[in-house]
Amino acid sequence: MLNKKIGWQFDNTYAKLPENMLSHVKPTRVQKPELIIFNHELAREIGLNFSDIKNEELAEIFSGNKLPAGSETIAQAYAGHQFGHFTILGDGRALIIGEHITKDNHRYDIQFKGSGKTPYSRNADGRAALGPMLREYIISESMHKLGIKTSRSLAVVQTGENIIREKILKGAILTRVASSHIRIGTFQYALVSKDRNNLKALFDYTIKRHYPHIRKSTSSASELLKIVLEKQIKLICDWMRVGFIHGVMNTDNMTISGETIDYGPCAFMDSYDPSTVFSSIDQLGRYAYFNQPKVAQWNLERFAESLLPLIDKDSDKAIKIATEILKEFSKKYKISWIKMMKQKLGLIGEDQNDERLITDLLKWMHRYKADYTNTFCYLMNELAKENKIFQNEEFKLWKKKWKYRVNLNNNSYKESIKLMRESNPLFIPRNHLVENALNDAEANNFETLLNLLAVLKNPYDNNSLAAKFQSSSDPNNVEYKTYCGT
Repeated sequence: MLNKKIGWQFDNTYAKLPENMLSHVKPTRVQKPELIIFNHELAREIGLNFSDIKNEELAEIFSGNKLPAGSETIAQAYAGHQFGHFTILGDGRALIIGEHITKDNHRYDIQFKGSGKTPYSRNADGRAALGPMLREYIISESMHKLGIKTSRSLAVVQTGENIIREKILKGAILTRVASSHIRIGTFQYALVSKDRNNLKALFDYTIKRHYPHIRKSTSSASELLKIVLEKQIKLICDWMRVGFIHGVMNTDNMTISGETIDYGPCAFMDSYDPSTVFSSIDQLGRYAYFNQPKVAQWNLERFAESLLPLIDKDSDKAIKIATEILKEFSKKYKISWIKMMKQKLGLIGEDQNDERLITDLLKWMHRYKADYTNTFCYLMNELAKENKIFQNEEFKLWKKKWKYRVNLNNNSYKESIKLMRESNPLFIPRNHLVENALNDAEANNFETLLNLLAVLKNPYDNNSLAAKFQSSSDPNNVEYKTYCGT
């Protein structure tokens, strides 16, 4: 009866894949689940109605203590190149409880993170801490509002149990919603598994679930590679647009759907520096801001390797076909990146000096440690506080060239500003704001978290709180580090 009232419609197709691609496992019960935050907006978007369900009942459901009827909990197996090194992995603390089908026939994985041990946990406890789960909630929902493809966050439940990391932390479970959790690493796992039929089964499943329009193609494997390449270019350009640094672009964290997943050591750049790294474990800067396109290409090469047996039975021919597709990445990415940056600057039409104008601004921002987001806000007259950095003579000279370019081809300044406002957020989840919210939440004060989420809900719209939420952290503070807590 409760299922009908809420609207759950499960159709669990991934669980029907070959048995060594997944494990059937139940979540570990928790002692005193307590609902911390619930995303009613997302619930409504996917056709679920929890408005009449008490918080205590929600806590039971989204802790895994009381699974909905029709759920079928599984942990997925996958492999991955982690910082360039191949290893066999799998969901060590996550469970997909089922695939929910909306009324308009969209399919979503509903996944618990921090729900206990699985066969892939190795020596870990399968649990997660409150801070990192709330962090993913904040950033994934912000990314969605920024217009970037991403997994979403439905709920965070505190377990009432402590977990031991570098210190004792409060345990929590996040409920994640995604169009699927099929990764490049899933294909890598299928390729190296003992049963060679796994790869074909996974491939057929992926096509049917995500890209049914290429099912009848005689070259569907190479078509899939092309599609995923385009999806990753779009995704990385969107990350670069808002100064997002994923931090752990391992092949197991790159989806076939083109969604952002696994918000571990991610963060947003304040002052512009293309070599920015926040992750404590990325000591060589492999996943730095400016490296993200290169890493995406490298990951796609690993995806192509997994698809080779399906591209053509003749391995030499398969390699040739895949290589030709992958060669397009750099050119296509640059075209997309320039288009994106032109939109950020409100540049309509074409001019031979556009790329130079873009790179000159970025060089200036880097040299003077200008805030990446706020520089574009200033150009749109949307900066709440005056900043002396924009009185810099070099910048004023660049701005004069920019204004001249904006007015080329009979374009109006008004049209350009409209384009800029669609591309440039006024608000991002700045690192110091996120940390303040998490610190207060750890002390059972959730007001800071809710206020931050309220502002991030409309990142392109100005409001009376702009000055507080636009302020960047100290550009000289290079000590901020993030960790793989999620």
